Amino acid sequence: MLFAAHSGLRFLVLVGGLFVVLYAAVGLFGKREYSGAMARLASVFAGLLHLQLLVGFALLFTQPFYTAIIGHLFMMLAAAAVAQFTTSVVKRRPQEAKTYGPHLVGGILALAFVAGGILAIGRGVLESTM
Repeated sequence: MLFAAHSGLRFLVLVGGLFVVLYAAVGLFGKREYSGAMARLASVFAGLLHLQLLVGFALLFTQPFYTAIIGHLFMMLAAAAVAQFTTSVVKRRPQEAKTYGPHLVGGILALAFVAGGILAIGRGVLESTM
């Protein structure tokens, strides 16, 4: 059951990251004023990544361990750290200094780490494991 949850949650994480990147790109290249929707979307993405990490850690104790998990684990930790760092840095800025740029770069970087983590265990990013 944990494996199915972890595998299915991956798609929510990918969609959330894609929304962050697209919303940030439209805001940045459209020269729009920073909106609270961007902050909420980035927070949801970071939260989904953290939930994915929690389920993944639970899986570590219920599934057989193999060495590829180490690379997967570090890539996923990096993805969650980048998403959280981006959200935290932008949140601390005054409203007039907030921009879409950090969200765009952070979202792309976090998604790259997620993809690398999935590939580290020998699975395709959009491959179904069920």
